[in-house]
Amino acid sequence: MKQLMVFDLDGTLAQSKSAVDEEMAPLLAALLSVMQVAIISGGSWPQFEKQVLHYLPAAAPLHRLSILPTCGTQFYQYDNGWKQRYAENFTPAEKKTIIAALQQAVAETGFTPEKTWGEQIEDRGSQITWSALGQEAPPEEKKTWDPGFSKRKQIRQILDTLLSGYAVNLGGMTSVDITRSGIDKAYGIRKLRDTLGISIEEMLFVGDALFEGGNDYPAKQAGVACIAVRDPEETKRVVETAIAFLK
Repeated sequence: MKQLMVFDLDGTLAQSKSAVDEEMAPLLAALLSVMQVAIISGGSWPQFEKQVLHYLPAAAPLHRLSILPTCGTQFYQYDNGWKQRYAENFTPAEKKTIIAALQQAVAETGFTPEKTWGEQIEDRGSQITWSALGQEAPPEEKKTWDPGFSKRKQIRQILDTLLSGYAVNLGGMTSVDITRSGIDKAYGIRKLRDTLGISIEEMLFVGDALFEGGNDYPAKQAGVACIAVRDPEETKRVVETAIAFLK
């Protein structure tokens, strides 16, 4: 019997950088009433607040929800308010090295968009994220920039030669995420195992990028049973099925 359902955020629970919709929020609350839930993403803590937590019903049993920003290098749980259990952040020198490498890789590929919305490089403490069109780009613009990941794969190839001891993953529709080597969703899965005392065999992971090279793929490599979805609409059907089975 599965004890914990783990979700990716962007593209799985919500559209990229968007809030969960009016159907998803109560479904998550209902799922929390029958099992533990975790959400893991390359996004920062404020992104989880903005996209998910502000929309959950007041009566939702939040003590059953674990939040893992930046692929599990940070961990939040609810205990009369949201509390950070730990954070494993970059040093200032590491951040400087990563940002310089990102700027060089983008310049070498020439993949500089004509228009951006907000900052392209975001310091998430334990992760540096480059968003090609900017942090506030509308989803319809993101969908057409790199649908086959070809541009970002070229950027990653250059970054792999520039950065030793770091992991480069492709996230969302336009992002490149950089963490210390070994920091990915497999790392987050192991953190969930160790923190919650739930075995990997008792977990189920749901994500939209479970293909090789996708930022959800490491969860599959960690040995978690996985369900691949194309979008939040498919995720809703997975959640509905789980609720019906466990009630």
